[in-house]
Amino acid sequence: MCSAAAYRLLHRGGRAATDPKLAEAFTQHLEETQGQIERIDQIVEETGIKLKRMKCAAMEGLVEEGKEVIEEIAKGPVLDAALIGAAQKVEHYEIATYGTLCVLGKLLKKPKAVELLKATLAEEKSTDEKLSTLAESVNVEALAA
Repeated sequence: MCSAAAYRLLHRGGRAATDPKLAEAFTQHLEETQGQIERIDQIVEETGIKLKRMKCAAMEGLVEEGKEVIEEIAKGPVLDAALIGAAQKVEHYEIATYGTLCVLGKLLKKPKAVELLKATLAEEKSTDEKLSTLAESVNVEALAA
């Protein structure tokens, strides 16, 4: 699930990106993430599951890597390409997590939770696809820089 650290990376990535379409993709996904958090809260409320918020070392590592990219690469096409790579690593991790949660929800016979999780999974996959599409033009610019 999207950690607070990943949320901050989306925010920083949106500010650091120079490609307007990439900046918009970060902003859009940041807004989607707020809805995803609401869905998780809804699942917790409806199922009575108690969540213990824990830091995820893997996600923290991905976010730290993204933060380093922002700090070490000058603004421009190369940074934009690196931001896409960093963001896709986070997206792939989230896709795996939500996919696993969908299967668990199905096994636990929690159809409403599965429906909500699938909505989030679809958003994560869509964001990944948008980033892949953006990479096709951004990477060309980065290679020319």
